Amino acid sequence: MTAWQALHAVVKLEMVSFCILLVDDHALFRSGMRLVLQSYLPHVEVLEAASLEQAVRGRIEPPALVLLDIQLQGVNGLEGIGLLKQRWPKVPLIILSSDLDPATARLALQRGAAAFVSKADTAEKIIQVIYRTLAGHLPVPAGATPHSSASEGDAKPRLTPRQCEVLDLLCEGLSNKLIARRLELSEFTVRGHVQSVFVLLQVSSRAQATFAARRIGLVG
Repeated sequence: MTAWQALHAVVKLEMVSFCILLVDDHALFRSGMRLVLQSYLPHVEVLEAASLEQAVRGRIEPPALVLLDIQLQGVNGLEGIGLLKQRWPKVPLIILSSDLDPATARLALQRGAAAFVSKADTAEKIIQVIYRTLAGHLPVPAGATPHSSASEGDAKPRLTPRQCEVLDLLCEGLSNKLIARRLELSEFTVRGHVQSVFVLLQVSSRAQATFAARRIGLVG
């Protein structure tokens, strides 16, 4: 997927309504994750389930994405990947786990998970993985070409004027809150611009974005 296609998908995610199914047996984690999802994706509907049995019981319409914990009571997450893929074969599935064993991650991916994310990761990193996973399962608009925004390699992606302003301040080390104050925007709007910049630069952190922007000459 090109940077332009990924950015189009991010914009689409911020504008349309869709559903994410969160399967985790810890109510506190579900509540926190739901708040994170709703803060980054304003139109998302988050459905919660404490077990795989509860997740699939009575649901007819497939969600856009499943977030699945490994250490579940009853059928665990690794065993449940096949069950969910059988029920919703086209729905991407992301494993959220506190188990950082590389062998566990490899097994989850081998069984069909689209990504494996640590629960210890920052909210921004988890959301970035969700963006990229959903973007890969959204249709590309008609007429889009791999060079609609940026060519491969070190070519400069085409940022909007507002994204350039946000990137400049990000590279100065300002937080989202300070960027919002400087540009007279809401913090939520700034967060969306930051995520879009991450996608365009194909990075997952502020430090990586700063490095990439300076390497290709977007900032001095």
